[in-house]
Amino acid sequence: AQIGVTGLAVMGRNLARNFARNGFTVAVHNRSFARTQSLLAEHGDEGVFVASESLAGFVASLERPRKVVVMVKAGAATDAVIDELVPLLEPGDIVVDAGNAHFPDTVRREDALRARGLHFVGSGVSGGEEGALLGPSIMPGGTRESYESLGPILEKISAKVDGVACCTYVGPDGAGHFVKMVHNGIEYADMQLIAEAYDLLKQGLGATAGEIGQIFARWNTGDLESFLIEITAEVLQHVDAATGSAFVDIVADQAEQKGTGRWTVQNGLDLGVPITGIAEATFARALSGGVAQRDAARGTLVADVAPWALEDREGFVEDVRLALYASKVVAYSQGFDQIAAASAQFGWDIDRGAMARIWRGGCIIRARFLNRITEAYERDADLPLLLADEYFTAAVGAGVGAWRRIVAGAALHGVPTPAFSSSLAYYDGVRAERLPAALIQAQRDFFGAHTYRRTDRDGSFHTQWSGDRTEQ
Repeated sequence: AQIGVTGLAVMGRNLARNFARNGFTVAVHNRSFARTQSLLAEHGDEGVFVASESLAGFVASLERPRKVVVMVKAGAATDAVIDELVPLLEPGDIVVDAGNAHFPDTVRREDALRARGLHFVGSGVSGGEEGALLGPSIMPGGTRESYESLGPILEKISAKVDGVACCTYVGPDGAGHFVKMVHNGIEYADMQLIAEAYDLLKQGLGATAGEIGQIFARWNTGDLESFLIEITAEVLQHVDAATGSAFVDIVADQAEQKGTGRWTVQNGLDLGVPITGIAEATFARALSGGVAQRDAARGTLVADVAPWALEDREGFVEDVRLALYASKVVAYSQGFDQIAAASAQFGWDIDRGAMARIWRGGCIIRARFLNRITEAYERDADLPLLLADEYFTAAVGAGVGAWRRIVAGAALHGVPTPAFSSSLAYYDGVRAERLPAALIQAQRDFFGAHTYRRTDRDGSFHTQWSGDRTEQ
C-alpha cells in the first residue's frame, strides 16, 4: 500500500476513502477490526484497500518509506498509538498525525521521532467529515524531506480552487498544527460575528429566522460569500419537524468548544499578540455555558434600554453587513499577525500568503475574500498589518461609519456584541496616533520602578516618585 490510515472513526474512514478514490492503494487499520471490516463492506468498491487486523500486519503491508496517517483522538490516545507504532517502523518512515493536536505536543513528538530516524508530520486537516472525503484543506508541518514524499499524495486528495491544491508545506515541527489552531481560532471569531449579526437583525428588525436566513443567502452572493455564511442561511431557514418552529429557536443557546479556540487565545497571550476578536468569541461561548450566572442575572440586572425603532430597515441591514465584513477582516488580520509572530519566534518561516491560498477551499473558513488576502501577501509578503493593505484599507474604511452605528446602537439597546465591539476597538486602537498606554507605563514606574521610555530621547528611565522626583 502507498499510504496507510490507522483510526477509522468518521474522519479517518473518510480520509482513507478519499485516498482510495484518488487511485492510491490504502492500508487500513483500527483497534476494533469490526470497524475495518465495516469500511470494506460498505465502501470496498471505491478503490484498493489492504486491511489488517494487527498493527504489525498494517505496517508490513506498506511500501517503503512507509507513510502512516494516525487519526485518533488528540492527546493520550495519539501518544499511545505512536508508542505502539514506532518500534515497528524503520528510519526514513513517515508518521502523520492528522488530528487536532496541540502544537507543543507535535513539537515534542517530532523531536522524539527524529531522534529515532523517523519523520513526524503534524498536519492540520480542515473541512469536517465532508471535506475529509471530498477534499479538505491540508496544513502539513515536519521536514521538507518528508513533504517531498508525502506532499504529492496529500495535494492530490485536497480541495482544489482554480486548479490549485489547498495543501502546501507549512514549516518545521509544530508549524502545521499551529496554523490549524489559528485557523480554528479565526473560525470561532467568524462564527461569533455571524451569530451577532443574526441577533442584531432579529432584535432590530423583529424578523423571523427564515427572513434573516434569506438576508444571509443574499449576502452570500457578494463580498461575504463563504461556507459559514452559506450554511447560516440554510440553518436559519430550516424548520424543526417536531414542533414546526424555526430550528434555531429550539436549539439551546449554550455553545460548546473542543479547546482549539482556547489554545489560540492562550498562545496569543504568550506571544503578546492582540487577537481580541478571537478571544471575545471564545469567552462568548464560555458565557453562554454559564447557566448559573445567567440564571442569577436574568430578570435581575437592570437593562435601561429603549425599544429599537428603525426608520430605515434596509439601511440597517446594509449597516450590519458592512460591520460584519469589517469585523471579519479584523479577525483574519489578527490571526495572520499571530502566525507571523509564532513563525518569527520558532523559526518556522511560514508563508502567510500560501496559508490564505490553501484556506480558499475545503476548510470551514473558506471565503471569497481569502482571494483578496492571498493577493495582499503577494503584493507584500512581509505586510506588517493586513488591514494596512490598500484593498482592505479601502474596503473596511468604506464601512467604518456603519460599523460605528451598529456597535453604538447595540450598546444603547442592550444587544451584546462582544466580537463586533472589540473588533472596532482594535481598529481604533491600531490606527490611533497616540494611546493611553503612556499613562500605564507611568503608573508602572510609580508603584514598581519598572521604568519607561521617552519620546524625545533613547534609553530607559525611572522617576524618583517617593523622593524628589528627579529622573534617572
